[in-house]
Amino acid sequence: MTFNELIRLLERNGFELIKEKGSIQYYGKRGVDRLIRIDYHGAREVPTGTCNAILKAAGLKRRGGN
Repeated sequence: MTFNELIRLLERNGFELIKEKGSIQYYGKRGVDRLIRIDYHGAREVPTGTCNAILKAAGLKRRGGN
């Protein structure tokens, strides 16, 4: 999964960009107590552990393949 795909997945699930500082973006959603931090790198692949940690913090499950 690329960073662009991860952002689209978060946005499809109700997360919105709250603040941004350089390449670091913070996403939030009503009902989720903490912000989701993403060190954004566009079309690059998200490392597996990082991706899993972000999805877990967002309360989402990883689908198929990667």
